[in-house]
Amino acid sequence: MACDFLNFYTSPFGQLGLIERNQQLKAIVFLNALSQGDLSSYQISETELLQEVTRQLDAYFKGNLKYFDLPLLTEGTEFQQKVWKTLEGIPYGSTQSYGEIARKVGCIGGARAVGMAAHRNPIPIIIPCHRVIGASGKLVGYAGGLEIKQYLLDLENKYKN
Repeated sequence: MACDFLNFYTSPFGQLGLIERNQQLKAIVFLNALSQGDLSSYQISETELLQEVTRQLDAYFKGNLKYFDLPLLTEGTEFQQKVWKTLEGIPYGSTQSYGEIARKVGCIGGARAVGMAAHRNPIPIIIPCHRVIGASGKLVGYAGGLEIKQYLLDLENKYKN
């Protein structure tokens, strides 16, 4: 059985858990979503990969990094994988609607299904589900909360040029 490593990252909006498996980033978790029981299954360690994730997140939050370059381990259905890959293609500082993403993945009328896949994104920020908005242009849904989604969008708008 693979060993999952956990390290902590202090972001501008709170603690994140960085989870690695087999030298790939498996998850970024908003720690308010983890219970103590969830933490017991991880080996707390500052691996080379998790140090690199920290370095890239630091650069991102300072506006010095627009594209992450990390080995990712995404586990999900074929549809979820397709949605997450499409989210990675949304340019820094830009947004797209759930409906636009649905059309790109060949699921016309599947905005709700895209929303569910985005909600299950295991690696927020790196796989930028925060860049997906409602058809009206309003912010809807984000695992970390709408305040964090707005923070990330504002950060990218500040540094996009």
